[in-house]
Order: sequence, then C-alpha cells, then structure tokens
Amino acid sequence: MPTSTFPNDAIVIGGSYAGLSAALQLARARRRVLVIDAGVRRNRFAAASHGFLGQDGRAPDEMAAEGKAQLLAYPNVRWLDGTVDMAVAEEGGFRVSTDGGLTERARKLVLAIGVVDELPSIDGLAQRWGRAVFHCPYCHGYELGNGRIGVLAVGALSMHHALMLPDWGSTTFFLNDAFEPDEAQRAALAARGVTVEAGAVARLVDTATVELRDGRRFVMDGLFTASRTHIASPVAARLGCAMDEGPTGAFIRTDAMQATSVPGVFACGDAARAAGNVAISVGAGAMAGAAAHQALMFG
Repeated sequence: MPTSTFPNDAIVIGGSYAGLSAALQLARARRRVLVIDAGVRRNRFAAASHGFLGQDGRAPDEMAAEGKAQLLAYPNVRWLDGTVDMAVAEEGGFRVSTDGGLTERARKLVLAIGVVDELPSIDGLAQRWGRAVFHCPYCHGYELGNGRIGVLAVGALSMHHALMLPDWGSTTFFLNDAFEPDEAQRAALAARGVTVEAGAVARLVDTATVELRDGRRFVMDGLFTASRTHIASPVAARLGCAMDEGPTGAFIRTDAMQATSVPGVFACGDAARAAGNVAISVGAGAMAGAAAHQALMFG
C-alpha cells in the first residue's frame, strides 16, 4: 500500500446513515478514516423508521447510535463532532476546516451532508412533521392503518402524492390554492377514488385535522406534503461540485459510482439524489465508500 503524508486517507463529512455506510467500507479496507458530523439527522423528528430491511420500525436515533458504535469499533476510524465550514483542494488531497477552528487533511472526501426540509408555512404543520405530517408514503403510509389520509398541495408535484396514496388509505387532496388540476388530472384522481377539496388551508389541529380558511374541518389520520429541500452544507458548492435540479430542489451530481464532478470527491445520501430514504442512503453510502477506496488505490 502506498504511503502518504496525509493524516487521513478519507474524510467523510456527515455521520448519518449514508456517511456511516461509506465510512464502514473504508474502515474495512483498513484505511484511515475521519468522520466529521454535525449531529443533525433529517429523520430526527420521526419516532420510527420504516422500509429498511432488518431495521423496520426501529427508532432512528437507536439505528444511528448502533451504526456509530459498530463503526468506531474499528481502530482506524476517528470521529469528530462539528460542522465543516470549508473544504478546499490542495496538492494530493483536501483540507477541511470546522466551525471549531480545527483543520484536517485527507486524500479523498466523501460528502454525506444531507438536506434541510423547507416546510409549507401553515400553522401547526411544523410541530407535526415526522409525527402526523410526512413526505414519504413508503416510509410512513402503512402505519396509518388504511385510514383517512390527506394530501396538502404545494404545486403540481402534489399530484404524484395524491395519485399514490389511495393504496394506503382513503385520500383527500387539499388544493390549498396552490394547484388546480386540469380535466384530465381530475379524471385520474376520480379513477383512483381521491376526493378533491378546494380552498386555502388555515391550520392543522389535533392529530392531523385540516381546517380551511372558510371554517370547514376534515379529520385526518395523517397528512402528506412535499417539502422543498436545500443541501445542508455549502461545502459541495465551495468545492465546485456540479449540481442537478430535482423536483424539490438542487442535489449534487454524481455518476454510478457516486463520484462528483470534482476528482477525489464522492457524495451520497439525500444531498446526492432527487429523493430517497434510509435504505437507499445506506446503499449509496456503501457505493461511495467502495469507490473512494478504489480511488485511493491509484492516487
């Protein structure tokens, strides 16, 4: 194995599911790995995570804590709590700086920096996010018990939610003055058994009751809506990574091996795809870690 004056072979920025998975592949390749984590997981609001084989229904913080413990059992892994505010390329690798004033260097970088959800500005929605208001039917639809499901429109993208969700329960599509389906779309909604309600939403009350501005109330067991997202850290942009625009926001462009447009930088997780979940993030992290290892073999 070629030697290097860099103290780390790879730095993984972000220690949630994708970052843990990437770091694990590098650790098992006996590479020197540093994980820098700000400790803010996207699914921290949810009581349980679903759809990940072997972990279905488990609390997200338990999953993350066990993954971290398993990773740190490898003696070639270090963990640093902090936020990376700058990463720059230098000869042979990269220099990374944290908000605490620490500087670390590595030959390769893996960005698992996640995204932030920008929620619709409706009274009572943020308090229910991850508990009674969701964005992913595959993650939370089954637990609503084939009950009363609302879809809160934020634009044309909400048609996708409204057409999907009848497989999980009786669905009402609240247009919220944000979207007006055309004749063909209304026919498609009717074919799926979706009830359409016009009018702006004033607030959410109780578990998931929708109150319109005209005073009408609709008792729901759960609601789905599409958040806007933005990448949680400016590091990818400052490195010059190319971006793509997805239906809910920009994400880091990667190839099939999770390589970004910047040589030596790999990306995975929600920041590197248009949409995803824990299972997809773990898979992408494994690919990013393996690809970073292969890149280390030759440069």
